Amino acid sequence: MNHSRLTTTALTALRIILGFLFAAHGWQKFTEWTIAGTQASFAKMGVPAADVMAPAVAVLELAGGIALILGVLTRVVAALLVLDMLGALFLVHAPAGIFAANGGYELVLLLATAAFALALTGAGRLSLDRLLFSRSNSRLSVLA
Repeated sequence: MNHSRLTTTALTALRIILGFLFAAHGWQKFTEWTIAGTQASFAKMGVPAADVMAPAVAVLELAGGIALILGVLTRVVAALLVLDMLGALFLVHAPAGIFAANGGYELVLLLATAAFALALTGAGRLSLDRLLFSRSNSRLSVLA
């Protein structure tokens, strides 16, 4: 396998798995916890503007996860998800230490780092970004 194929495979796997995980967390906020429950949880954890942030985060994670799976607007969505995870890291998880079992930051740090990698690299060859924005004369090619 050549370098280009390996990169394509790695970016595609990263994008799909990361998208799946974010979509699952967003879906959980809508269905298992409900938006009202997520708002109450966010408020209890000290998240500012919990009534607004809870539905915004739920939508970002669900829709953003689906966007990552499809590879559409990957750099923008990934950057927003980095901010989401940094908020979770600093507002909620950092005081609990590293391990997720104790409410720590290991998962949010890993998700933030993976999203950061996609924000820097873009979606890769097997994506809607490439299909939609890869023409060299496209103003939106920077998004791909």
